[in-house]
Amino acid sequence: MRQIPRGIWVLLAANVVIALGYGLIAPALPAFARTFNVSLTAASAVVSAFAVMRLVFAPTTGRLVTVFGERRIYLIGLLIVALSTFACAFAQGYWQLLIFRAAGGIGSTMFTVSAMALLIRMSPGDIRGRVSGFFSAGFLIGNITGPLIGSALLGFGLRMPFVVYAIALVIAAIVVATQLRDHGDRPEPGTQSSEGVIRFRTALRDRTYRAVLASNFAQGWSSMGVRVAVVPLFITDALDESASMAGVALAAFAVGNVAAIVVAGRLSDTFGRRPIMLPGLAIATAGTAALGFAPNLVVALLLCAAAGAGSGLFAPTHQAALADVLGNRQQGGSALAAYGMSSDLGAVSGPVVVGFVADSAGFGPAFVLTGVVTAVAFVLWSLAAETAPAVVGSRAHVTDPEPDPDPDATG
Repeated sequence: MRQIPRGIWVLLAANVVIALGYGLIAPALPAFARTFNVSLTAASAVVSAFAVMRLVFAPTTGRLVTVFGERRIYLIGLLIVALSTFACAFAQGYWQLLIFRAAGGIGSTMFTVSAMALLIRMSPGDIRGRVSGFFSAGFLIGNITGPLIGSALLGFGLRMPFVVYAIALVIAAIVVATQLRDHGDRPEPGTQSSEGVIRFRTALRDRTYRAVLASNFAQGWSSMGVRVAVVPLFITDALDESASMAGVALAAFAVGNVAAIVVAGRLSDTFGRRPIMLPGLAIATAGTAALGFAPNLVVALLLCAAAGAGSGLFAPTHQAALADVLGNRQQGGSALAAYGMSSDLGAVSGPVVVGFVADSAGFGPAFVLTGVVTAVAFVLWSLAAETAPAVVGSRAHVTDPEPDPDPDATG
């Protein structure tokens, strides 16, 4: 079997460090916001503010990557998030916390878009699923240990996890700067396609691409938004458990994620993307919709693990499908940018909408709504075409007769 390129392993190692830090503050962030005497919706908005800036800054990031290269933008993004997170630790009011956390979204979209561009360009077609699985697993390994460590750090105060997260991001920047010197600032020989970038409007005509956008939106809504912002509040407010137990719930989701991810990518390379996507979306829908009705902590932890397993099946698989559709294209492109923006849009709207529903109607309807979002993605994937090279016989991608004259055009 073809070996995974060294650059992918470097990105995986950096992802572990990044996710470790992200997980550190996950149980602390909503609780920290609530110390300023704000509503559940306002506390959830702190998580959304980060994603709002990611969404707004995504088009600019595409242009920066084209001009300066993925590696440089990746490093700058990590350092921006490190500085903003360190500032959060010293916020003296709700609005300061909101602004500092939102500023981190700029750096986050820089390193996320850069990493995804590198992943797609450096991944051989016949192991795209396996590469996506390892890439996602690297992030989730940090997410497993991060909330547990973050919960332990809460004993030193709600501000301490932010300081530790900032340090973790500096470490990740050092890893990338020293170990990824030969990747990202210029195309690797033999890996850069002569094809132009795909226009968003052209890609949108492909039903698999539309399904990828839908599942990535659902991933942002449920896993990146509601899981981080609303699940901890459900554990502390509805089940009357401690903030430390909220961290355990986040870790349970991450455990389910990793258990599924380690096999999902390889299976999707062998059997196709759809046979893995559909069960994953179905499991995530059921586990998430039922969570708001959990009568106790044990049931809540089991449902978190089930939802995490469903997400773990489809997260790396739709990344591989995106690579099938786009192929080894030139840097940039509005179709790739739209993929990242779909997740951010879900992460922006999910916590605010679900937080509002939880405030007005309770946690049960709030989590049912999240299940509906995932169910819509399931419907679109049931109509999608298969793209895995092992199944279709050749690399599948959208036909674009005319390359974009402007790689950063929004379509």
